[in-house]
Amino acid sequence: MSDRDPREGQFGLPPLPDEDRRDEQEAVGVASFLLSLRSRGIRDTALLRAMELVPRDVFAPRRFSDLSRTDVSLPLPCGQTMTAPRTVAAMLVELGVREGQRILEVGTGTGYVSALLARLGAEVHSVERFNTLAESAGQHLKIVEARGVRIEVGDGLAPRPRERFDRILLNGAAASIPPAVTSLLAPGGRLVGALAVEGAPRLVRIERLEDGELRQELGIGLRISPLVSGVAQTL
Repeated sequence: MSDRDPREGQFGLPPLPDEDRRDEQEAVGVASFLLSLRSRGIRDTALLRAMELVPRDVFAPRRFSDLSRTDVSLPLPCGQTMTAPRTVAAMLVELGVREGQRILEVGTGTGYVSALLARLGAEVHSVERFNTLAESAGQHLKIVEARGVRIEVGDGLAPRPRERFDRILLNGAAASIPPAVTSLLAPGGRLVGALAVEGAPRLVRIERLEDGELRQELGIGLRISPLVSGVAQTL
């Protein structure tokens, strides 16, 4: 019968303190999360670094925190959905964010994508149609100390006279992209979102050329919720 203290670790070494064990488990979880994104073709190092540093569990609903570092979408209040990381990453790769750019984000949700954009060095104006989600997102962004993000409760698809943005991100699928939104693109600007094509969302990228013309390209299929116009009246 062994007289070794059962609380000792392997080889007779003292076990890790609970806090250190949690840190180790978190590090393993983050590494696995990033490897899963790389295996799905996400190779942008700046974006992967941002996704490493912005803790998705802070933004995920508490009851699903154990799934925050997995590539799944999560249900949110107001009947909304937190988009799966692979879809978020695919859209941000296409967006091609550069430091100092002004970005209009339509659909704040939990604020997770806003935090990633801020981590990439952008100045973010995010619009959310649900007041409940906007308030919650603001709290999340404070926790992770994301700077350069302004959240507005409103209709992100509505006209904005005299405003121009370097990048526009639509966090959802639309039947068509309203001219009121594409008109906000500065010369050389780019919009990324999803377009419903034959009932299935596909990534869409629209660029405003230097001569003012728009060029549209369709990309891969995406799993993403519909984008709704207007402001929610009750939530």
